[in-house]
Amino acid sequence: MSKDFLFRQAEQADATAIWEIIKQAIERRKADGSDQWQDGYPNPAVIEKDIVKGAGYVLVDGEIIIGYCALFVDDEPAYDHIDGQWLTNGSFVVFHRVAISGKYAGQGLAQQLLLHIEDFAKAKGIYSVKADTNFDNQAMLRTFEKVGYQYCGEVLLRGAPRKAFEKQLFDS
Repeated sequence: MSKDFLFRQAEQADATAIWEIIKQAIERRKADGSDQWQDGYPNPAVIEKDIVKGAGYVLVDGEIIIGYCALFVDDEPAYDHIDGQWLTNGSFVVFHRVAISGKYAGQGLAQQLLLHIEDFAKAKGIYSVKADTNFDNQAMLRTFEKVGYQYCGEVLLRGAPRKAFEKQLFDS
């Protein structure tokens, strides 16, 4: 994809557009037969909390928000216990709640969003990105594979086992 999209911190005014994108992603997960996000999570309160904490980030096409994720540095207690092994033990960026607008789905934008997350990490001098997904979220599992994430094992998140991945980054 040759078009450059802006990746920026979410603002309070973005909350409605972000929630619309999350709702579309919830419906896509359901249509794909995935159990992920079918239990009332995430919800508007979760998105609000992300924005207030400064963790919400959006992918923007002109003035249109087309993607969302939440980013945290060294802040995922569930990752302290993995059935498997992380590639690294140092500082890391973790992302959650990746969603792309239905109008832009299928265009490789989740991959582009993950590349922006890598740039975010490197800008902070962090060379590890970690994430997890449901066992049946085929779209995200394919995205992890396409952008070079390595399967590390299972973590328990919100009471359910999840596939855990990590990508080591290097100075370019």
